[in-house]
Amino acid sequence: SFRQCFILTCPKIVAIGGGTGISTMLRGLKSYTSNITAVITVADDGGGSGALRNDLGMLPPGDIRNCLLALAETEPVMEKLLAYRFKEGSLKGQSFGNLFLAAMNGIYDSFEQAVKHMAEVLAVTGAVYPVTEDNIFLVAELEDGTQIRGESRIGGHHLTHPGRIKRIMLDKPDAKPLGQALEAIYDADAIVLGPGSLYTSIIPNLLVNGVARAVYEAKAPKVYVCNIMTQPGETENYTAADHIEAINEHAGEPLVDICLVNSGKIKPSILKKYQNDGAGQVMIDISKIRRMGVRIIERDLVKISNDLVRHDSDKLARAVIDICRAG
Repeated sequence: SFRQCFILTCPKIVAIGGGTGISTMLRGLKSYTSNITAVITVADDGGGSGALRNDLGMLPPGDIRNCLLALAETEPVMEKLLAYRFKEGSLKGQSFGNLFLAAMNGIYDSFEQAVKHMAEVLAVTGAVYPVTEDNIFLVAELEDGTQIRGESRIGGHHLTHPGRIKRIMLDKPDAKPLGQALEAIYDADAIVLGPGSLYTSIIPNLLVNGVARAVYEAKAPKVYVCNIMTQPGETENYTAADHIEAINEHAGEPLVDICLVNSGKIKPSILKKYQNDGAGQVMIDISKIRRMGVRIIERDLVKISNDLVRHDSDKLARAVIDICRAG
């Protein structure tokens, strides 16, 4: 079959991001190639990850755990176990997968080693790397000059202090990248940014010293998977070109070669629900994107589950693989 014969030539795909979007894509990609490297942000400071970060002084495990699970060849019981969240007591809300990674972090010398050994236990396809092992926090500067510290507060700042994000920074401008992550970027056949929150999942990776430069210098095509919907607090009223511009500005280089956008239809009733929450469909301003020298690829990528608009993992994986085959 196409799938098997393509796996033999296994394109090397590097996915850069964080949050649930990236794990959705990884889940689809592992059917097509075993050469997958996920480079994941570690600036998360909310929820169970934030609690472990505070308690144990470790890097936040949540996004990494999601990616490991997405790429794992585990039994359903193991998957259930790792995704399990405690319902009460002092562990309420904490996921067992996070605790598993925290224990690994206690056994081994570094977070990177902990992730590597957890990947071995789970028979993970490919590799998952934290973008840095430095303890970093995100800081957003709004257009009125206000600064908001912490990823968990940036996403919800519109509820307390509305305003567009002007730029995002790391509290440690000299954060060092993980060597293996840079190697994977230089060695890739395709580099995929996203899908995920623009300012809290994708761009933070590019702010780690040397990462944006590596992506820029790498020979592989750089694909930005554009969000289907805007995100209140981060990208209200953003068009697809606005997303690309923000990536390029923060990277200090024109990074994006190809923008992959959704052309699938979304029911008006679902769009109405999103509008009530201050979100809308990302407008695809094709001529502006082309003027930026970016190739635009439109595909039906959407999946609706529980009235939430998401990327469909298999449709997205196929679109990425098609880009690899086209070279």
